[in-house]
Amino acid sequence: MEEVDVEPPVTNIPAAAAGKHLGFAWGPGDILVYETLYKASGAKGSGSPFIHEVRKDEDIYSPILRKLFNESHHIFVGLQTIREDLPSKNKKPQFVSISKNYRSVIRACMEELQQVAVSTQDAEVATQYGDQVSILLAIELIWNLCEVLFIDAAPAGSLLLHLLDWVRLHKADVDEKARDVLQSESPAEHESYWDVVLGYVLQGRLEEARQMLVKQASLHPAARNMFKLMDTLLSKMPFYNPSGTQTLTEFDVKWRHWHEEVDRCLQDNSFASNQHLEAICKILVGDEDTLLEHKDLLSTWYHFLVTRLLFCHPTVKPTELHYYAQSCLTMFLDSRSAPEPLDSILLAAFEFDIHQVIKDCSIALNNWWFVAHLTDLLDHCKLLQSHNLHFGSNLREFLLLEYASGLFTHHSLWQLAVDYFDHCPEFGRVYLELQIERVPLDTERKALKVLRICEQRQMSEQVRSICKIMAMRALRNNRLGSALSWSIRAKDAAFATLISERFLQDYCAKGTFSDLDLIDNLGPAMLLSDRLTFLGKYREFHKLYGEKRFREAAKLLLSLMTAKIAPRSFWMTLLTDALPLLEQKEVIFSADQTHELMFCLEELTSSLNTAPPGTDKPMQEEDIEVTKVELLRLALARNLAMAIVKEGTVEA
Repeated sequence: MEEVDVEPPVTNIPAAAAGKHLGFAWGPGDILVYETLYKASGAKGSGSPFIHEVRKDEDIYSPILRKLFNESHHIFVGLQTIREDLPSKNKKPQFVSISKNYRSVIRACMEELQQVAVSTQDAEVATQYGDQVSILLAIELIWNLCEVLFIDAAPAGSLLLHLLDWVRLHKADVDEKARDVLQSESPAEHESYWDVVLGYVLQGRLEEARQMLVKQASLHPAARNMFKLMDTLLSKMPFYNPSGTQTLTEFDVKWRHWHEEVDRCLQDNSFASNQHLEAICKILVGDEDTLLEHKDLLSTWYHFLVTRLLFCHPTVKPTELHYYAQSCLTMFLDSRSAPEPLDSILLAAFEFDIHQVIKDCSIALNNWWFVAHLTDLLDHCKLLQSHNLHFGSNLREFLLLEYASGLFTHHSLWQLAVDYFDHCPEFGRVYLELQIERVPLDTERKALKVLRICEQRQMSEQVRSICKIMAMRALRNNRLGSALSWSIRAKDAAFATLISERFLQDYCAKGTFSDLDLIDNLGPAMLLSDRLTFLGKYREFHKLYGEKRFREAAKLLLSLMTAKIAPRSFWMTLLTDALPLLEQKEVIFSADQTHELMFCLEELTSSLNTAPPGTDKPMQEEDIEVTKVELLRLALARNLAMAIVKEGTVEA
């Protein structure tokens, strides 16, 4: 069973003394739990009628999250096509693009879940979807950070810009507040006005903060110079431009000069008369106490981290992040509260401990989707090469196998799992062979899908198994044509012989063949078994007869008997079929052929006469058989005489 993201509720199990127990039945994707009643000698009672299904991965049954699985499958398959021999610098933009694609799929599902959660009238469904939104928010937050730190691997300078984008994307409440403020009659007097200004500053969105401050300055003409000074400080703050000509050292010098200028304004008490502007000035110099006073606006320790880096260490190097991250976590969290699982995961990412990130996510999240796809991407980036598991496959393959195995329990998502197994070189085929046999073959269409998958991968054992199952099912439903088709596909000679026998029995009973199209187009498949060969050739005889190609029909009929292809039980039917040819005005059978037919008839009658006791036929059937034999002897004798006369005349 997978770990879940919440503590399971306590379940009271009835005491054994009461004679009650729980029974379990394990399946590939779930467990059936049922209550049993232990009956001691003489005890009476009935068991519980309730059976509970416990699924290990509930998410695959969510219609919205199924879109996540489908869309990410296409991205995954595309990722596997990137050529290994390309230089790393050429592949890096592709990997970043693929990472963004994964995140866009997560965000699209998240938005759809949010809409359904808001619009539904069912409180339980709204709670369920709300929980799924929270999980996807955390997943996207972690993935985005991993993209910045591991995949894009931004250097000093650029790193902070990426982290600012990361925080802005996941801290959108300031924009909602800004809309409310700007839509009010007097934005500068709105209760959330200063929260919006400070929120913009904390996220490094200084241009938007300046635009908001203009509204306040127009209300206080006397303080115009003070607002103008703040506007100057905000406009002067330098931001590193990776695509520019300025070096990181030059930027650092320029930033320090600006920082000293802000600090002088603070020391001069330039904003002492306005507590809000003074707070902004303290934030600009990176005053930690002021930042921590605005915990409600920062809301998370990692927002605090990025803001602190922005105003204190804008040229932070990737290797220094873990120090600042740990200190910000300690400073931001209450000493009495322990870090949440999400905090531990983000901290591990800032420490560049990829394997700890994957491990913690595997424990905290409620399915394998995230860790499987992220690990696969990181593995393609050559970031997991040194980490192999003790039991065979590497970390990437292990997680993909677990994820794909979960998909195989779903009635339609199992098809996606096939591609994941295909790209697990060590154990993928073994898993696929085991899982494909568990797919319920509900319809012929589904069976053909499974069969095509097996045939494309040369899984001959599974092909035979599927075909046998479908052939047996068709035979039970008396669909002989379908049964024969499946047995031919399985190359099962014994079963093909059995079905051919049924075709012949039906012919004897009804006088016609069913599924003529199949029998007429057997081709080389008729060589699978002698009985199937006979069925095909016998049908060919009927076609020749119907086309009035009597000589060819007669030759084929005789060969079926003399070559011993026809079963002995069917000889009388074949000889009876020869009667119309023997009665033709034109001689069809030659003297030699007639002699061979006579020999076959005598051989058949002698075997009937020497039949073992207990095989006696009813009197009426025996009379019919005797009549047939007499008619055949008469027709054969007449044909022999005509053939001898004709052949003698030709020789003369």
